[in-house]
Order: sequence, then structure tokens, then C-alpha cells
Amino acid sequence: MRRSEFLRAVEDEFGARASSLLSDLVLPGLERTPSEALESGVPPREIWLALCDEMDVPMSRRHGAGRLEPRR
Repeated sequence: MRRSEFLRAVEDEFGARASSLLSDLVLPGLERTPSEALESGVPPREIWLALCDEMDVPMSRRHGAGRLEPRR
């Protein structure tokens, strides 16, 4: 998952709450916010999955999120 795909997935999943989740929610296991984790080099996919776990996103909406085209 690329950074742009991560940001698109967060926006698509959380809408108006996306910005505050990225800057305010400290993720267990990462011990930092998603924005801080991105800046420190944590892979976007790892952050996405941690965010999904914390926010109880169903498995059906976790994989392939943020992609503009389906994987071939």
C-alpha cells in the first residue's frame, strides 16, 4: 500500500473524521498517531491495519482499500 492509497482509504472509510483520526488517535502497538507513524517511516499498510483494528473496520473493507483500480 502506498501513502496515497493509505490516505485515500482513510478518507473513504472515515469521511469527516479522517483528519482528526490521523492526527489525534494514538494506535496501540505503534504508540503514536497514524500521522506520526507515517512520518517516522512505518509502512502505510501496517498503519492502515492497526487503524482498522482500533476502529473495528470489518475485514471485508480492509483489503484493497484506497486503490483506484482493482489489482490484476
